[in-house]
Amino acid sequence: MTHFVIVGVLVIVMTVLTYLGLDVAGLAEQMHPVAASAQAASIDQLWHWEVMVISFLFSLIVVPMLYSLVVFRQKKGELKDGEHMEGNTTLEVTWTVVPLIIVVVFAYFGAYSLGEVRRVDPNALIINVKGQQFTWVFEYPEYGIVSSELYLPVNRQVVLKMESVDVIHSFWVPEFRVKQDVVPGRITEYRITPTLEGRYKVRCAELCGASHAYMENPVIVVSAANYDAWIVEQAAIAAASQTPEGKGKILATQNGCVGCHSADGTQLTGPTWLGLFGKTENFLDGTSGVVDEAYITESIRDPNAKIVAGYPSPSVMPPYAGLSDEDIANLIAYIKTLK
Repeated sequence: MTHFVIVGVLVIVMTVLTYLGLDVAGLAEQMHPVAASAQAASIDQLWHWEVMVISFLFSLIVVPMLYSLVVFRQKKGELKDGEHMEGNTTLEVTWTVVPLIIVVVFAYFGAYSLGEVRRVDPNALIINVKGQQFTWVFEYPEYGIVSSELYLPVNRQVVLKMESVDVIHSFWVPEFRVKQDVVPGRITEYRITPTLEGRYKVRCAELCGASHAYMENPVIVVSAANYDAWIVEQAAIAAASQTPEGKGKILATQNGCVGCHSADGTQLTGPTWLGLFGKTENFLDGTSGVVDEAYITESIRDPNAKIVAGYPSPSVMPPYAGLSDEDIANLIAYIKTLK
């Protein structure tokens, strides 16, 4: 009986030390950055209890094992066999029933957390999201706004109606906790209520291609007043962008071009559009050419026709067969303005 008491005390001590050790090591902060949504509360609470149980189960295995290795080890010169045991029915019933109870309890916690995450607000703001290699595009249908940044008002539920135009993606803002797959051919919903103003990033959490790691877009949570001001500003920009270059800029956002081609000289996975038009490029086949209307049109229709030296072959850029000649002309007009 003494051994059981000692092991029991050691298990409790090891459980506390393991849990505190994980906390001191910063594991909780690394796995769970600052909580910035109402849905994060129930998820963090579930995680907290799971870590406690994991610490206990770890101790329940390691402590008896190490204790047995030290206390019941074979002494020098001892040759007799160990005690023969047939089994312990009480112990076997206990380690079957107790884990079953724990599983049922956590099933309830999980269902409760899922209910909180999926709780419907009839006044939720609706935003359409398009995921594609390798960027996110956000459309505000009520205002006719398209943006590469996700602007959200604080303390108001938002429903993101998400779809993919190519492969499976996964919408994930770590500070919001909730993660949702974005699947071709169907619309998936993501409900979130931001509670903390600030700048975050939406990441793709599903391996979707060569530039998967760069599929990030800003998420900006602002006050209701600042959100309304942004909507007015963007609506005015949308109304004024009826010129060819303005339409081209919108097309670049809608079709994900900005995910690989920057407009300010920043090096992404594709050549920057800043100062691109009229530039002489060297190609992988050893030839060179001037970036003009014909070259840009060919590159959009067939990205592998001429690959710029220093970029992978075959090109990671998909062919945009769905763009009309007018669309391409508008894109070229926009690229010409980037000097």
